[in-house]
Amino acid sequence: MTATTERPDTTERPPRSVPKVSFTDAEAGAKDFPDSDPGARHFNYYKPAKRKQTHYEDVTVEVQPDPRHYLSQGWIYGFADGQTGYPLNWTKLKAWGVDDPPPVRGVGTGGGGAGLDWPAHGWHWFRDPNEEWEQTIYRNNANVVRQVNQNIENARNAKAFDQWSRNWIRFVERSVGAWMHVEHILGLYVFAGNERSGPTNMHNTVMAVNSAHKIRFAQDLALYNMTLTEEVDGFDGTAHLAAWNDDGAWQGVREVTEALPAIEDDWGEAMFATNVVFEPLIGELFRSGLVMQAAPGNGDFVTPTVVGVGEYDYALRDLAWTKACFGPLVQDREFADHNRQVMQDWLSAWVPRALAAARTLQPLWSQPDARPPRFEDSLEIAKNRFSGILSDLGLETPKEVVL
Repeated sequence: MTATTERPDTTERPPRSVPKVSFTDAEAGAKDFPDSDPGARHFNYYKPAKRKQTHYEDVTVEVQPDPRHYLSQGWIYGFADGQTGYPLNWTKLKAWGVDDPPPVRGVGTGGGGAGLDWPAHGWHWFRDPNEEWEQTIYRNNANVVRQVNQNIENARNAKAFDQWSRNWIRFVERSVGAWMHVEHILGLYVFAGNERSGPTNMHNTVMAVNSAHKIRFAQDLALYNMTLTEEVDGFDGTAHLAAWNDDGAWQGVREVTEALPAIEDDWGEAMFATNVVFEPLIGELFRSGLVMQAAPGNGDFVTPTVVGVGEYDYALRDLAWTKACFGPLVQDREFADHNRQVMQDWLSAWVPRALAAARTLQPLWSQPDARPPRFEDSLEIAKNRFSGILSDLGLETPKEVVL
């Protein structure tokens, strides 16, 4: 049997019509953008506040979109009244450039001025001096909670609450407990309530951080109240409700506190009235001028550690961003006079209310057995502190404070 070998087929066939790949540089990734350099170590779509960029700026600046910069299709969402995005008129305050017409955006406009220099308006220059962002919020507040819990646990183990007199127990259960309502209202309805209204992500981030401080402090006081209810004989954990709702000494503070969330359509006024006016004239007056001064003389070395963390939040952090936000507006190259007048008008509206509310607290100074410094002396310190803040902002002190 003979094996046969098949010969290869040499018949020519027409080529198949298979589409060929053609590179036209239209594919994704072909265009060179400012940050396309694989060796670049920093973003360059914004200018840092200092010589070197910070991690805070990298995760905060320009996260909130703005058609005046690079959002070439225009706002992709809006509100029922026709407003879109983050309107710059949600406060009476102005930063340079905000009155310039926004670029025309939309299909077929070619970007409509996409080459605008950064920043398009002065609001974008704001930076939080605390450099707070998401990670630092959790880290800092977790450290505070650990500190407070350790102090309270040490006091429980040492039976420190046994040294309290009946008058001091009554003061803490009513007045220190009542302050949690202030912190809760301000945190949830003023700062969190306006967190969506700022013109840049830097503004909205600091409002979120300030909200976290207030809500956490309110929870600190609530948990402290629950601990004292368990540890101190006769401690009424519900007494703060009666004080807040019915005690005449608290009704002035309650009125102003509940008026702050009612500020309509102006996040700037809400922040200014709270952190510039309310906090030094009422908040620090109560926390530092009364509670932290009276507690040691009444054998209480625990309450100042709880109240002190809330005092630190305002004095060392929240006030810092507030000055950085409002101070430059008084020196704005285009709207300095306008902004100064707006803030002076806010002072005229809120300072008399805050001082009247502060004076309603005066009876509290006589309740502890070991008295704190005189109310008038504490109020004078609060006024001087307030005047110093206004001086830092470049504003005039109202006559109600000077007299």
